[in-house]
Amino acid sequence: MVAVQWLRSLLFVAQIYPMMALMALWFTPQVPFRREAAFDAVHCWCRWVRWSARWMLGLHSEVRGEMPTGEVLIASKHQSFFDIILIVSVVPRPKFIMKKELLRAPILGWYAVKIGCVPVDRGKRGQAISKMLADVRTGAALPGQLIIYPQGTRVAPGAEMPYKAGTGILYEQLGQPCVPAGTNVGLFWPRKGIMRKPGLAVVEFLPVIAPGKPMAEFMAELEAVVEASSDRLMAEAAYTRR
Repeated sequence: MVAVQWLRSLLFVAQIYPMMALMALWFTPQVPFRREAAFDAVHCWCRWVRWSARWMLGLHSEVRGEMPTGEVLIASKHQSFFDIILIVSVVPRPKFIMKKELLRAPILGWYAVKIGCVPVDRGKRGQAISKMLADVRTGAALPGQLIIYPQGTRVAPGAEMPYKAGTGILYEQLGQPCVPAGTNVGLFWPRKGIMRKPGLAVVEFLPVIAPGKPMAEFMAELEAVVEASSDRLMAEAAYTRR
């Protein structure tokens, strides 16, 4: 059974990226005339990935809680690429603070710019945040839901990694509500490798943290609710921390 699931996983991975290219052929000519076509493209591909994972792998997915809209900061647990896919599949105007190297990725990098993602040089995150804040103040930044991963990288289920101050700085200086999100997707779609497992992968949007709290209080609350949600979702999938 493991060998069969691995083969299914290989076929699944082999089809999602050609499908990205096919969708880009359809949507890209529309983007210069209709900017919303860029969001249509990323929504369409992410929903395709979710649908094909269900029938090819037995990997079902669910997004719980109230979907964020308007100008908000989404601070999510990040376990694998699949939590990005789940969030982007439902959020109306998603954008990310992302590594600048991703701009060189075919198709993905171009669309990231079009939907308003903020590229960050390694070691120069502070400069990028300052520019982003300036763009927001002047109206140069596209409106939408800014998605950030407070731990700064993918974290395997059960692993511990500190929450970085950048999320608190954004929360404080943007003055926007923050929607925390927990997940269990790393149990089924790992950080690396081909193998994907059947099951129910979940991202859960949690109650909004209103703007205006002191940074230390905000960061403590954010970590507490995100980790509690993620632990509960993983326990639902019969996982326990060691």
